[in-house]
Amino acid sequence: MSPRKEEIVAILKKQIAELGADLRMEETGVVVEVGDGIAQVWGLRSALASELLVFPGDVYGLVLDLTEDSVGVALLGDDGGIREGDEVRRTGRILMTPVGKGFLGRVVNPLGQPLDGGPPIEPEGYRKTDEKAPGVITRQPVNTPLQTGLKVVDALTPIGRGQRELIIGDRRTGKTALVVDTILNQRDQGVYCVYVAIGQKSSTIAKVVDALRRHRALDYTIVVAAAAEDPPPLQYLAPYAGCAMGEFFRDRGEDALVVYDDLSKHAVAYREICLLLRRPPGREAYPGDIFYLHSRLLERAARMNAQHGGGSLTALPIVETKAGDITAYIPTNLISITDGQIYLEADLFNKGQRPAMNVGLSVSRVGGAAQVPAMKEVAGQLRLELAQYRDLAIFAEFAQELDEASQAQLARGERIMEILKQGQYQPMPVEEQVAVLYAAVGGHLDHIPVEAVSEFERGFLAFLGEQQAALLDELRRERRLTEGVRQGLEAAVAKFKEGFRA
Repeated sequence: MSPRKEEIVAILKKQIAELGADLRMEETGVVVEVGDGIAQVWGLRSALASELLVFPGDVYGLVLDLTEDSVGVALLGDDGGIREGDEVRRTGRILMTPVGKGFLGRVVNPLGQPLDGGPPIEPEGYRKTDEKAPGVITRQPVNTPLQTGLKVVDALTPIGRGQRELIIGDRRTGKTALVVDTILNQRDQGVYCVYVAIGQKSSTIAKVVDALRRHRALDYTIVVAAAAEDPPPLQYLAPYAGCAMGEFFRDRGEDALVVYDDLSKHAVAYREICLLLRRPPGREAYPGDIFYLHSRLLERAARMNAQHGGGSLTALPIVETKAGDITAYIPTNLISITDGQIYLEADLFNKGQRPAMNVGLSVSRVGGAAQVPAMKEVAGQLRLELAQYRDLAIFAEFAQELDEASQAQLARGERIMEILKQGQYQPMPVEEQVAVLYAAVGGHLDHIPVEAVSEFERGFLAFLGEQQAALLDELRRERRLTEGVRQGLEAAVAKFKEGFRA
């Protein structure tokens, strides 16, 4: 070979070596139909369920239906720029949610993109949005209380870390107020919170965010928002994305609380998607897998055992009823999935009972296992008093006269119902709750006028804080009603009553 040929061959070899071409196979499809946030794509024979596809304009889509010759895709953005015949590319990636502590204090959409005007968030990692729930072997029993700061809830329907407690009631009965107060009460409890707004008005979400910010609760809270004007696919993804963000803390051995507000709107969004995908409708036009939709979400709430970090994820799903009908399709599904429910009644709300919890229909299947021993002891007597009061109140509507014992029982019940009232954004430490309820069930309020009970409560708590701080400290430390604590509470309430004037 001549020197000239050798030189040319060397140059060609060098150029080939430096070319570094990135050759890869890429499967593409074609949009055959698009509208209402749903696209039918032909040609993607190897597409996977829950895989992300890329449409023109960098709009992502989620594969939900796999048929013989096309795939049904839910668009995670505006479909205005997508037309029939447009090319669609596979990504080969299952939908993942960005997670990390950088999301605390921020308002994001279900894809992790900021909605609060702040800078982009650098995630610490990614988790499957629709992750499989932990198995039985990796869990441990729920026995650590998650204090809501609400007397009626912590006493009668205690919530444990890792539990799923349903909040159920008609619209405008205080469901969101209850969970916001619960989030506020986690400030010094070491619990990270995720508030997921599904299908809510933007103004309603803004009010919740403002309340969390004013009470310094946004520092340990992530708000995942899919507003009413957002596409149904984003509303469908919101609770799963919020759950994945909470699981990030759980799997690090920390405690987290996730609120789904609310799952009735989530079910409606999923129904809309399924009808547009032409899936066969079932009861109330919901698809056949509507139960599985929520069970696979709520089963992800768990308290892990020590070998798996010992963290917990507590779920407070909210569902809205119509005209108090808790036997409707979605409410009964969720009641059967969760570990109890807090039923907020419209009649009680309209009478001024806040929180408007119906203690007869509300239950926690974890029970006293997730209760401070001191509260457990007081709550036992409280349940008995309220049960007797409810029976007598029904009887008194028809009876002409009641004996003195029945009248005394009714009077005590009225005062206990009054003491269970609590203003919004005013969660109470558990030791103060125990002190107030101890005075109520012990008969110390029997001679206080009903209209003066709230004033008595405020004064008594101020008295304890100023003059009996050591007693509250001991109750907080011991977490049980020792003989010394009992004697201290008896002496304190007696001393305060001497100077109290209604």
